Amino acid sequence: MSADLHCHTRLSNGSLGIEDLILLAKKRNIASIAITDLDCLAGTVRGKIIGERMGVKVIPGVELSATDKTNNQEIHLMCYLPDFPDRLEGLCSRNSQLRKRSSHFMMLKVAQRYPVTPEFITKCASGSTNVYKVHIMQALIEMGFADKIYSDLYDELFSTESEKSINHSPQYEDVFDVLQAIHDAGGVAVLTHPFRSKNPDLLDNLVEAGLDGIEVYTPNMTAEQKAELIKYAKAHKLLTTGGSNFKGLYNKHILSVGDCDLPDECVNELLTYKSRQKKAQRKAAQAKANEKLQEALKK
Repeated sequence: MSADLHCHTRLSNGSLGIEDLILLAKKRNIASIAITDLDCLAGTVRGKIIGERMGVKVIPGVELSATDKTNNQEIHLMCYLPDFPDRLEGLCSRNSQLRKRSSHFMMLKVAQRYPVTPEFITKCASGSTNVYKVHIMQALIEMGFADKIYSDLYDELFSTESEKSINHSPQYEDVFDVLQAIHDAGGVAVLTHPFRSKNPDLLDNLVEAGLDGIEVYTPNMTAEQKAELIKYAKAHKLLTTGGSNFKGLYNKHILSVGDCDLPDECVNELLTYKSRQKKAQRKAAQAKANEKLQEALKK
């Protein structure tokens, strides 16, 4: 069995529709995928139906934006298998509105420098729940001002180190509140891109707050980084997940669905995680009850 637990569609910052993504997975003999659009759950139900028809297991998921308030850095938490996905709709809606404001700011700024309108950029984002940086770049490519998305112009416009940067990052909800929201929805919380965080204490603090897993098996992770994270996960009894972060046309490098070395046991552990947690809780509760009974009998 092969799997990819991190895929985006046209609903967020990917270029393929849900059906095309699942068909691609089918053609590449990928048994399971997770559709994890940014702050968008809309593809989950449709993806599951199409997946069943095509023989590809679609695992419910969503990648949620958050902010590490210690340094105002954007952090992403994955929510897998939520029992009550409707409880995340409010968070997704608030995040979407924040992103819309930032995108509008960036579109106005780029329109001041190039003969491109916000309306045209919005057309390039057709089908998405929002406008992303890749859509702005696509508009500039269409107008002849760039030949690829991740170019020198991309760095000039969106790098925080660029003097000409138009980048505007939303202030999302605190990462610990987002973690709690995932658990309130009955989901499994996984930290994506763990090495992107500039806060050395964030992972430890998230684990203490109840984080369930970390993303390990990704194309841009070095062997040394993977080994470090696997060792950490074992020490703290965390799930390890992974995926290609597939975005189609908007991929930063050449890759396709399934281009990750995710072991089968990681998928099985994710799918059985909640049932194992409940079993462990029942066992602990029974042990505690037996202990109280034994104490009562001694009196």
